[in-house]
Amino acid sequence: MAKKGKRRSDQLPVLHPDAAGIDVGASELFVAVSADRDPQPVRSFPTFTRDLNALADWLQQCGIRSVAMESTSVYWIPVYQILESRGLEVYLVNAQHVKNVPGRKTDVSDCQWLQYLHSVGLLRASFRPPGVICAIRSLWRHRSSLIRMASEHVLHMQKALDQMNLQIHRVLSDITGLSGLRILDAILAGERDPVTLARLCHSRVKSSEDTVAKSLEGDYRPEHLFALRQSLAAFRYYQELIVQSDAEIQRQLGDLETATIAEKTTPKRTKASPYQRRRYEPKEFDLRSELYRIFGVDLTNVPGISAITAQTILCEVGTDVSRFRNASAFASWLGLCPEKKVSGGKVLYTKSRRVRSRVATALRMGAHSLHHAKDYLGEFFRRITRKLGKPQATTATAHKLARIVYHLLSTKQAYDESVFHRCEEDTLRRAELRLRKHAAKLGFHVIPAANG
Repeated sequence: MAKKGKRRSDQLPVLHPDAAGIDVGASELFVAVSADRDPQPVRSFPTFTRDLNALADWLQQCGIRSVAMESTSVYWIPVYQILESRGLEVYLVNAQHVKNVPGRKTDVSDCQWLQYLHSVGLLRASFRPPGVICAIRSLWRHRSSLIRMASEHVLHMQKALDQMNLQIHRVLSDITGLSGLRILDAILAGERDPVTLARLCHSRVKSSEDTVAKSLEGDYRPEHLFALRQSLAAFRYYQELIVQSDAEIQRQLGDLETATIAEKTTPKRTKASPYQRRRYEPKEFDLRSELYRIFGVDLTNVPGISAITAQTILCEVGTDVSRFRNASAFASWLGLCPEKKVSGGKVLYTKSRRVRSRVATALRMGAHSLHHAKDYLGEFFRRITRKLGKPQATTATAHKLARIVYHLLSTKQAYDESVFHRCEEDTLRRAELRLRKHAAKLGFHVIPAANG
């Protein structure tokens, strides 16, 4: 019989004895290894590069082969890269999956908890594309931030025009287009005649010359003209930075291997509308052709997927989707599947998970653009909208787009919409057979209605 006061605790079997845990911070790291590897199993290291190399040396001295750490902001990136370059297997885990039991929380206890969970095999590494894809991803995200900052200065220009009661940005669809920039340059150069300014518009402008001239009658104030001048200069400066980013992205894309199945020329699209470059698509090179060379399949041929969306998929996922066991796992990783929670036989939650994924956001935007599309996906979006509403239809259509993307990337087959029509015909055929059998059991005979 066990003595009173002593308790027996059954521990999980250790699957990864050569495991360590790191609690990542902005200025300090706390690292824990098993107690039999070092007399001081928990140590702290500053985040300077020299100290990170010392951390890698200490882990190798302890015989550590695998390290687990949380994805804390961007502080984990230098640690990840240095440890990975040293040959260590790094597990980047979701913070929600490693929550400690309630109680006193410290950096030391966090790194020890990570080390224990990793040693018993309870942690799963987050998906991270190869290093060459991560480099392009950093550039593409930086380019997106430049576009956002440029758009802020467009708002500043519109505010200056409103304060001078110039309505040109409401008459023209794009104040930063060819006609808008001509008029802004002329205004800043000292031109005030509305008719002369209106004649600077391109011939394709839908508004009449009288309407444009009427919108250019305002109260020109020096302070607002100064703000307009600086905002326009800042907008053009960011446009130059975007062009430089496009050149660097083109160079990085050129280093990627060409898909073995890719043809020399990009195949023609089967979409009803012709391919047109979007405004923020790189102008220095043909992004669609470059993506086809890398993927080996034209993703832009899928309704709702543009070259920008395909580039986002390349940067966030890469060219190899074999990491995901099937299309359902890929859609679940994107947060496009309903998460069903049941307790006590009662359904508590059936909505999709809140996942911050740029690919999921791009697919949702592509799905939302299919509202008036005259194809299978457009009809699917409208059917789900009538049944469940537009938000649910957007998620459901984005889920279908994710499955299509997974299939195209895994099989390298071109998009063929006739597959969906054959599936619908098979579904209708099975439904008709089921109804005939049910009617026969009830003693009825189904007669098809005459056409017309």
